[in-house]
Amino acid sequence: MIYRLDPDYPGFPDPEEAEPEGLIAVGGDLEPLRLINAYACGIFPWFSEDDPIMWWSLDPRMVLFLDEFRYSKSLQRVVRSGKFEVRIDSQFELTMRSCAHVDRTAQGQAGTWITEEMVQAYVRLHELGFAHSFETYCEGKLVGGLYGVSLGPFFFGESMFHTVSDASKVAFVRLVEFCRRHHFRLIDAQQETAHLASLGARPIPRSQYLDMLAEIDSANTLIGNWALLNQ
Repeated sequence: MIYRLDPDYPGFPDPEEAEPEGLIAVGGDLEPLRLINAYACGIFPWFSEDDPIMWWSLDPRMVLFLDEFRYSKSLQRVVRSGKFEVRIDSQFELTMRSCAHVDRTAQGQAGTWITEEMVQAYVRLHELGFAHSFETYCEGKLVGGLYGVSLGPFFFGESMFHTVSDASKVAFVRLVEFCRRHHFRLIDAQQETAHLASLGARPIPRSQYLDMLAEIDSANTLIGNWALLNQ
């Protein structure tokens, strides 16, 4: 069943009532409270420029349990080479806009869901300390990275990009290391892709995913600029 959200109430319906393809609701807004509530319910926004805001809860859900990360020897060599520098929360907006420019025609997507409305919404979440970016630099230039949302022991990955081979993978390595160091439980990758599967992510039933989300204690969320935690 597809619900129309109450503009005056930032809550969501039971995600288990989503349509088979995952759509659960339309409408509402992208204000910080609604976005945080959405992630806590296993729901995320995904829509194109001319569409209404659409909210999704996929079954199955692609996740990476941190102890299942596949750190290939070739990727280890790239990381050790020193070719790339990774910074955290240094250029969040630019990282997000760079993700918006990724060509996804091979994935059957004609455009991007990272609209200007989405950029402004997630920049607000970043300013509040809930959204974060891991950025890869080569000779001082941003060449790759990823961004997502943190809530409790979960990191909800949204998108990644690279303009130099392996740059986004190096950012992902640093994300995994950060999450392990701060006792995160998993990285949510949302949708299944071959790239994420190659790094160890796998699909799990939505019911299992929601059971884990129910354990979230938002009071334990690492709020703020994560670069300060990485020093």
